Amino acid sequence: MRQKLLFAAAFVGFVAAMIAAWVYGIQQQPQPPVFKPASNPYAQGVYAEGIVESDQPAGANVNVYPDVSGRVTRILVRDGAAVKAGDVLLTIDDTVQRATAEQLAAQADAAQAMLDELHAQPRPETLNVASAQVTAAAATLKTAEDQYAKQQRAHDIDPKAISRDALDNAANGVKVARANLDVVTRQYQLTRAGAWTFDVRNQERQVVALRKAAASAGALLDRYTLRAPADGVALAVNAATGGYVSSQGVYETYSQGYAPVVVLGTPSNRLNVRCYVDEILINRLPDANTAAHKLKARMFVRGTQVDVPLEFVRIQPYVTPKIQLSDQRTERVDVRVLPVIFRVAPQNAVRLYPGQLVDVYIAAQ
Repeated sequence: MRQKLLFAAAFVGFVAAMIAAWVYGIQQQPQPPVFKPASNPYAQGVYAEGIVESDQPAGANVNVYPDVSGRVTRILVRDGAAVKAGDVLLTIDDTVQRATAEQLAAQADAAQAMLDELHAQPRPETLNVASAQVTAAAATLKTAEDQYAKQQRAHDIDPKAISRDALDNAANGVKVARANLDVVTRQYQLTRAGAWTFDVRNQERQVVALRKAAASAGALLDRYTLRAPADGVALAVNAATGGYVSSQGVYETYSQGYAPVVVLGTPSNRLNVRCYVDEILINRLPDANTAAHKLKARMFVRGTQVDVPLEFVRIQPYVTPKIQLSDQRTERVDVRVLPVIFRVAPQNAVRLYPGQLVDVYIAAQ
């Protein structure tokens, strides 16, 4: 009985193995590709990786950074919005700087008031007081002289009538009165002359210095308002109200790096493609300096069936180390590439965004 069971189990295993071999031997039909891979449309073509970017003079987007650091109080632009040069993008808390600018402006005004006071000298009321002091001193001198003259005549008539000590005191009184008149006269002349030239010049320099300090503080205060440096489209607004920004940009928690506060580009109907041609393929490119050999290229949008012709713009004649198009410098830098810039021909059915990766074929010699 036991041998029959073993024989039956062996037979079942054999049948299962045969069925499994038959099932796994069936050829599966390959799945169709999700999209058509980029293929060389030219008899001789050079492949290059490309990245879509704005049609800027430098061939790149405009990254906007603030000159000062602080907390964002308002954001006046959103992603995709068109801006003009000078438009306010966002504002940064300027409480401390505004107080500093106002303080310096007040100090400059105070210095100007002091300068005006120096120019207005002599003050009529002060001059009148000095003149009255001269008149009073002259009267005092006249009284002392009369008193001395009387005592001198009495002494001449009868020397015993006036003591020598009294006569000397009267003479000294005349000298004191005459000296006091001289002092108040000089004081009157000094008051009438007005402010000293050196004091006026020193105060003028003080006003100029404080005015410049106030202007500098005001100029720095204007930096707390971030404005668009040129016409364009806000491709990305990375700041948030209440967030902190600095001259390095905005700190991104996920990437643990800094990003521009605002990225400006051109409208979506004005886009370029920057291609990176490997240095070993450069000699296969036609001479772009002659009109007869303008570079021809076609762009293939990844994940689609889109095939778009490109218009040659220029070659940046400087071979640079190759980096990943995601801007992460983790690749080997012993591979060097030549940047070639094309303009995307307008296409109604094509949707492209700056930063998008594309495949490009350039017609070779």
